[in-house]
Amino acid sequence: MAMTQELIPTRRAVRKQAMTPLFETARAQIIGVGTATPPTAYSQQQVLDAFRIDDRRIRLMFMSGSVERRHLTLPPAGADGKPVNETQGELLQKHRSQALAIGERALLDCLEQAGAQPQDIRYLCCVTTTGMLTPGLSALLCQRMGLRRDCGRLDIVGMGCNAGLNGLNAVTSWSQAHPGKLAVMLCVEICSAAYVHDDSMQTAVVNSLFGDGAAAVALLADRARSAGSPTVLGFNSCVISEAVDAMRFDWDDHHGKFSFFLAQEVPYVVGANAEAVIDQLLADAGLRRSDIAHWVVHSGGKKVIDSVRVNLGLSADDVRHTSSVLRDYGNVSSGSFLFSYQRLLQEGRIQPGDYAVMMTMGPGSTIETALLQW
Repeated sequence: MAMTQELIPTRRAVRKQAMTPLFETARAQIIGVGTATPPTAYSQQQVLDAFRIDDRRIRLMFMSGSVERRHLTLPPAGADGKPVNETQGELLQKHRSQALAIGERALLDCLEQAGAQPQDIRYLCCVTTTGMLTPGLSALLCQRMGLRRDCGRLDIVGMGCNAGLNGLNAVTSWSQAHPGKLAVMLCVEICSAAYVHDDSMQTAVVNSLFGDGAAAVALLADRARSAGSPTVLGFNSCVISEAVDAMRFDWDDHHGKFSFFLAQEVPYVVGANAEAVIDQLLADAGLRRSDIAHWVVHSGGKKVIDSVRVNLGLSADDVRHTSSVLRDYGNVSSGSFLFSYQRLLQEGRIQPGDYAVMMTMGPGSTIETALLQW
């Protein structure tokens, strides 16, 4: 009897033997990325002129933050020539119309690079913080683009600038559980729909930093590795609960709309916690920081980038794309890191076997990380 039990495997053992080769050889790869912005772009000086901002402190804030231009959807001019003060309802409508327009363009750009069509999408995750929609962006884009009726969907709303990597984590898991089926994540932020215009320094910090943009990334898990496409190896997170209020949306009774608050200590909170979360991510893979060839860091602002650089021992070259995206687009929130990732691909410096770290930061306060290898 004992010999018979040893020779006949349990159902659990048979199931494990059948599943293990599949999941060992079908890790998710990033096979496409695409971005899009509204057609209108403004220099910092043009924004100051449009809103006729004369306050010296605010003008200095706009002109000293390493942002040169941003794509924005400004409100139309009123009788006095200044942009009108939009209601919360008008801002939500702006978010819906612009998010669908640039979201579709980013998706199509991503699919073209992946060699796929909209009907190939089997799972769509949409990420946004700058507006609330029900039905969510995923359902609206399914209708707009004629996606499959059985397309799986996920909407991540309200997590902030870190949410792109939260979404990528979920999409990677889905992709690996469904080998051979295309999964796509889309980050869409219409920061023009989340502004309050007044003479305070609190709103000036936000108004000088954020821009509108969309970014999409396509993943596929297959036994046959795609040349030139990185494999997603893992993720790690850090929730800094003692700084939960450092980045947040508040309802502003005076203005009758939501207002984003960004505390002055945010760069230092992020920097102080960057080492631990990155080192754990790398330790799980048996790596050190010196093994990382490429760093794709969220363009959170000049002080945030500098704080991350100092605490992780990175050079200006390591964050060249992070800095250039901030310069050319501002902080486009959850999709910022994908704008940087796209520039990394276009640069042509990646070699087979290279490792890359992705890092995003946002409300919570939180740091999200991912490890890739080509």
